[in-house]
Amino acid sequence: MPAHLTVLLIFSVLKGVHSTTIVSKVSVKAGKSISIPCLYHYQYTDHVKYLCKGYFWPSCRHAVKTNKPDPSGKYLISDDKKQQIFTVTVNHLTNQNTHYWCVVEINNGPDHGQYFQLLVTNGTPSLYVDHQRITGYIGENITIRCHHSNSGEMKWCRLGRNCVTGSSGSIDGTTVTAHMSEPNVFTVTMSGLKSEDSGWYWCAEGDIQIPLYLTVTEKFNTTTTPTTISITSHAVAGNGKFTTMEQWNKFTIVENKQHRASSFPPKILIIPLSVLIVIVIVVLFIWFILRHKQSKAESSATAMVGEEVTYSEVRTKKKCSPKAEGKETEVTYSVLANLY
Repeated sequence: MPAHLTVLLIFSVLKGVHSTTIVSKVSVKAGKSISIPCLYHYQYTDHVKYLCKGYFWPSCRHAVKTNKPDPSGKYLISDDKKQQIFTVTVNHLTNQNTHYWCVVEINNGPDHGQYFQLLVTNGTPSLYVDHQRITGYIGENITIRCHHSNSGEMKWCRLGRNCVTGSSGSIDGTTVTAHMSEPNVFTVTMSGLKSEDSGWYWCAEGDIQIPLYLTVTEKFNTTTTPTTISITSHAVAGNGKFTTMEQWNKFTIVENKQHRASSFPPKILIIPLSVLIVIVIVVLFIWFILRHKQSKAESSATAMVGEEVTYSEVRTKKKCSPKAEGKETEVTYSVLANLY
């Protein structure tokens, strides 16, 4: 992923008033991208902002405007009107991407712009940090490592505020210590962070700066159970905050139900399952007995139908013998019939 360098450029758009801090020169690597937030005065919140490319102000050309995006995607711009910061991004940096101006368009008057320079190199930048956006937690410490290749004076500053140039100092009441922890590594530690410490800071070596944005927030407690009221631990699953206590209560109820469902003891199911199995076995046994009796009855009926039956018919008939003419003798005839 391309390194994402961020620069906060502070300038005044009021005539006769100069900005207190200007990040004007940044070392970046070719092929990477860089975003440059530009702070403007609140009275120009609804004005058009744009990035102008070129060394000379009168001849610079518009690269991208808040009301006219760059169709090539080389340049991007966005405007955070709440913070009065518009951010310009230059993608796929080359040696030709070096001179720019952050500009606020002035109606019925000359536009106000501030120059910054990008030192594009094919090697390692002369000054860089591990991450351009970092997060710290209230009450804790945070350490920043500024890597540099030259031997100029190092300092740690908050944009628009003061700087710490020695081994220790403070910025807005927060203690800052700085030292060379390794060769060419300037280490800065901020202790006892407060939410007010969120903002833009920068390391500087001579006239080259590298800025970063620090966000200070509450530390999430992900080990708490649903019975413990901890808004921060549950905010991870949602949009990061609950606006009303009712929303928090509903969320807790749902999560408690899920917890009870997931912790349901399986031993409770053993007894009803055992009873169900016994009932099924008894029903199958009765069915088997009835089925067997029915099969036996059907077999007996079939055997009776196929058995051989013999019928006998006996009739008597008188017959005269030679010795006793005139006398009738009884003769028996038998007729047999087989029925199948």
